[in-house]
Amino acid sequence: MNIFVFDIETIPDIETGRLLNEFEGLSDEDVVTAMEHLRYQQTGNTFQPLYLQKVVAISAVFRHGDKLTVWSLGDEQADEKEIIQRFFDGIDRFTPTIVSWNGSGFDLPVLHYRAMKHNIAAPKYWDTGEMDSQFKWNNYISRYHSRHLDLMDVIASYNPRANAPLDKIASMLGYPGKMGMSGAKVWETFHQGNLKAIRDYCETDVLNTYLVYLRFEVMRGNLSQQDLEAEEQKLKEYLTSEDQPHFNEFLEAWS
Repeated sequence: MNIFVFDIETIPDIETGRLLNEFEGLSDEDVVTAMEHLRYQQTGNTFQPLYLQKVVAISAVFRHGDKLTVWSLGDEQADEKEIIQRFFDGIDRFTPTIVSWNGSGFDLPVLHYRAMKHNIAAPKYWDTGEMDSQFKWNNYISRYHSRHLDLMDVIASYNPRANAPLDKIASMLGYPGKMGMSGAKVWETFHQGNLKAIRDYCETDVLNTYLVYLRFEVMRGNLSQQDLEAEEQKLKEYLTSEDQPHFNEFLEAWS
């Protein structure tokens, strides 16, 4: 089975914010400030609605046969359209089980809006049996199907009152949790021109999600304790071999 664990990072969609609110003539920084002010007046917080989120990073852990890979889609020069296209192209090619933390509530709706904006086709992702009859009973779209496993949603028994932050659950299970920054710092870091820091942060987040997923697999009987230890060791060996600062920091926090 192919397992694709993913996470996205976003910033406010300045272009659309400028268009919808008639902010012509304002700098990008001032547009974001004005968008946050309007949002705070409307809701009491500055977090933008999902259709006003622009994707700047998608990171993944991909378990394919005996291979394990952790990376961010595209290079640092890749634009939003390219990294989202790569995400859906991977689904078309490998038909993986995709795994997220709050992917149904945030990541996937954002990707839907942005894919429409860029005219990106994702036929296999949207198939509910029209092209492949097997997808009628197990597809990426239906909440209770397993091609997309939203760990937060499933573990909470689809009860929003039982939802928990990834950081807290990962830490509870003995994993590093949040490292380096938080989602609230992504726009500031992007504005400073440090996209690499955002990609590194996203990769450590997806590592936490992958490790929580392994524990979930133990709970539902798909992995034994011995299997879990082997998978964790495989990940440690991979991160060690990559010898990247954020991976080394993750390993140190894990140990």
